[in-house]
Amino acid sequence: MDSRGPALHVLDHASGKHASYPLPEVVGSICLREDGGLLAAMVTGIYALSPEGAIGPRIAEAVPNHPDNRFNDGRCDRAGRFIVGTMNDKARDPTGVLWSLGTDGRLTAMEGDVIVPNSLAFSPDDTVMYFADTYRHAIHRFDYDIETGRISNKQLFSDRTSAPGRPDGSAMDADGCLWNAEYAGGRVVRYTPDGKIDRVVELPVSQPSCCAFGGAQLDELYITTARQRLSDDELKAQPLAGSLFVVRPGVKGLPEGRYRGDVNQLGAAA
Repeated sequence: MDSRGPALHVLDHASGKHASYPLPEVVGSICLREDGGLLAAMVTGIYALSPEGAIGPRIAEAVPNHPDNRFNDGRCDRAGRFIVGTMNDKARDPTGVLWSLGTDGRLTAMEGDVIVPNSLAFSPDDTVMYFADTYRHAIHRFDYDIETGRISNKQLFSDRTSAPGRPDGSAMDADGCLWNAEYAGGRVVRYTPDGKIDRVVELPVSQPSCCAFGGAQLDELYITTARQRLSDDELKAQPLAGSLFVVRPGVKGLPEGRYRGDVNQLGAAA
């Protein structure tokens, strides 16, 4: 996904074939759907999306009263909800909210006072949700009730104030460890469940933006990177900025949750 392209990129792991499909709006995140399609969280709402980039019904409208806000990072839980945050895209004001899109198409507020929502991930046993407000340089963890989708007991998981970069997108591995891309830090770090860093993947670019497990065995870590706001000199020094990287970290990931709402029914009702 190219957030500001904007475009959907599809890479077939087996063949190496790559395709790119333009999108009409800045896109913050996508998730898989149980029926085989995707959801795309964009500026004016959350839309159904085909694997070929065709826009389908709008499932949820943009939240009113904040015209400068757009959707950003999101991830499905294993009960089929899409958890996604909003952010102010013009000023970094704390007007963002972390939302839960239920399978009935309703948005429920989970956490407010958000500047830039990122790093959403769920522990293998579904009892913990991770979340970072990038501009506050911190990753938090919540107790998560998979039956109701409610969060509670917010705790600081990692204070990144003194880190090389800011916490951006994350992925969870099968050992229950959190892999986080440190934007402007040029690296991806792995946290054990108690918040300690036990591995670091250094990159030849400064702005890793997210990571995800893929491959036939989910044993490859794909890392997206950004080029935005880099000067001409910085781009010359980082010719691979904006590229997709892949590493074999020695651990496996987990299958991603998929949205379980009926997008055709929900789109007709929206």
